[in-house]
Amino acid sequence: MKSAYLIYAAKRLGQAVLVVLLAYVLTFVVISVLPGDPLSTTLRNPENGFTEDQIAQMVAYYGLDRPVLVQLWEALSRFVVGDLGISLRSSLPVARVIGDALPSTVALAVTALAVALVLAFAIAYGVQLLPRRYGQGLLRSLPALFLSIPNFVIGLLLLNVFAFQLGLFSVIDPNSLWATFFAAIALGIPVSAQIAEVLITGLDHEFRQEYAVVAYARGLGRTRLFFAHLLKPSALPVVTVIALAVGELLGATLITESVFGRAGIGSVIQSAVSTQDLPVLQAVVSLTALVFVTVNLLADLAYPLLDPRVTLLGPAARSTSAKTDEHAFVPAPAEKVGA
Repeated sequence: MKSAYLIYAAKRLGQAVLVVLLAYVLTFVVISVLPGDPLSTTLRNPENGFTEDQIAQMVAYYGLDRPVLVQLWEALSRFVVGDLGISLRSSLPVARVIGDALPSTVALAVTALAVALVLAFAIAYGVQLLPRRYGQGLLRSLPALFLSIPNFVIGLLLLNVFAFQLGLFSVIDPNSLWATFFAAIALGIPVSAQIAEVLITGLDHEFRQEYAVVAYARGLGRTRLFFAHLLKPSALPVVTVIALAVGELLGATLITESVFGRAGIGSVIQSAVSTQDLPVLQAVVSLTALVFVTVNLLADLAYPLLDPRVTLLGPAARSTSAKTDEHAFVPAPAEKVGA
């Protein structure tokens, strides 16, 4: 199992690196290779106010006077060592521009994910604990309601109630603790709906299994049954949903930052688009792909460690099915639950 897992991990790591590099190459092609050469056009746009010396320096730095393959190789060489280029707007390293805005966005995204997990867990726990006549149906409808309301609408409502009416935080200080918390609520509510739906479905499935029926029939309380037997197997698909939700968090963070006036990656992207700061846009897209791929890689690596019913196929199993990948996941026979 250990050697098979290491081979699988190495394979998945190689795929993740390849995806990130392909994302960078794709953005490079869009920005630098397509007809019109947007980077050179931006440099020579009179409205941007670059002098001839500045243009010559940028042309030499990005290799715009060299063949495309040489430009791509030099760009990739800079990217793998963390050199993301020079901002056309501020003439600062792009890594510094993004680094100054990144802490605010990371704090918001992490807090929003925590809010989403707590809210999804509370809904799923309430669905299992409460009888149908005491609000279980209402709880089951909450994920659909959360998904139907855009996060910017939630943000505006929170601003109106908690900032303008109750005065819990000031819009002048959007990075304060309370402001970050309510921005995270606006961002986390739609994400919690997806997690809650998957968790509730898993809990319903596990509750119908023989071991759960027997345990409940013998007098095991719902709370103990929930934590001791149902939660772990039901939560495993949530790992995949959380990894996929990172993409939504990255996109929705930009909107939420605009609503709450936060100076994060959203403001950097907005400024880069309005000023045609193409190196910044390329760096943001590449780093977004890096974050998304890394989170999904961690989820893939964690899944066989969390679920003992998942095994990794080896060479012996490959001969039984030519269509089965050597290191694909397959569910092993479930263990019998004793009395």
